[in-house]
Amino acid sequence: MRSKIIAGNWKMNMNNKETKNLVKGIKKSIKRVQLDNTRVIVAPAYVNLTSAIKRAKKSNLEVVSQNMHQAKNGAFTGEISADMLKGIGVKTVILGHSERRSIFGETDAILAEKVNSALENGLEIIFCFGELLEDRKSENHFSVVESQLKNGLFHLDSMAWNQIVLAYEPVWAIGTGETASPEQAQEMHAFIRKLLQEKYNTSVADNTSILYGGSVKPANAEEIFSKQDVDGGLIGGASLNVADFTAIIKAI
Repeated sequence: MRSKIIAGNWKMNMNNKETKNLVKGIKKSIKRVQLDNTRVIVAPAYVNLTSAIKRAKKSNLEVVSQNMHQAKNGAFTGEISADMLKGIGVKTVILGHSERRSIFGETDAILAEKVNSALENGLEIIFCFGELLEDRKSENHFSVVESQLKNGLFHLDSMAWNQIVLAYEPVWAIGTGETASPEQAQEMHAFIRKLLQEKYNTSVADNTSILYGGSVKPANAEEIFSKQDVDGGLIGGASLNVADFTAIIKAI
């Protein structure tokens, strides 16, 4: 049975003190929430990972990394390796976020290398992908998503998928004024699950969690999460507020 997952991506927000307070607040809040088969995840900035992990101990809150470099080590100023993340207790890494693709130029080929490195180091992966507004308007959204999955992940064998969580980000619905409906989310999630079944098997398709990352908020979370193939959310701004994040967790 695939897990339900609520993952908060904090991006370049929160200094160390703010991170500690937010982790403390979420940790306290989720004690009062029934988390049957539900994982709660937060991804602070690199410099705050260690303190966040310490604060999250003895709770159901998982602390993950927003990114990592594909190389084992070397002359890559400012980068962080999988081994470094493991060394401080990180077990999961987000890869392929739309901002990493668009702002920092991460290609499918680079992401495939990162995927391989993460898996070789025993890290779970939350793999992000999704189409732009022009892709949706030109009705190329299915082909774009299929291409990103094939190029980034479909070189893996079926056993590797025990360590993969998918996160669909309709980039066109994030900060554009456009709105993705729960029905559109379900349509794409069902398409993704069908791709997994065709490439691998029913077991991989049925057991892979697929998160939705299209501006989930307390007001729309319950309706989005009610869809059959939506297994949770990758949450941005709403994860920076204890009350909002808790409301989204309750909605799952």
